[in-house]
Amino acid sequence: MSSLWLARITIRPSRRLALMATKIRAYLLIEAAAAVGNNVLETLRALPETVQADRVTGPYDVIAIIETESMDAISSVLHDRIHPINGITRTMSCLRFET
Repeated sequence: MSSLWLARITIRPSRRLALMATKIRAYLLIEAAAAVGNNVLETLRALPETVQADRVTGPYDVIAIIETESMDAISSVLHDRIHPINGITRTMSCLRFET
């Protein structure tokens, strides 16, 4: 009887998403120097942490999504591998916030 009861337990959708979310995601808004946007884009796409990177119009030249296992790893990727990319003049990082 108890196993039948256990089969009826459900997890609310919001809790299910929280259990699945094991990676930290950051949305990067990137300004690049003139004529190097494509180089920045290709360099970002080559990083294993990059989920997606696109050239865009507006105040930013590239928007990228990166994922790592921890906040420390996000910080390391940004500081050691993204900020030094030739042609990046400024970045803004927006971390995914889940409630």
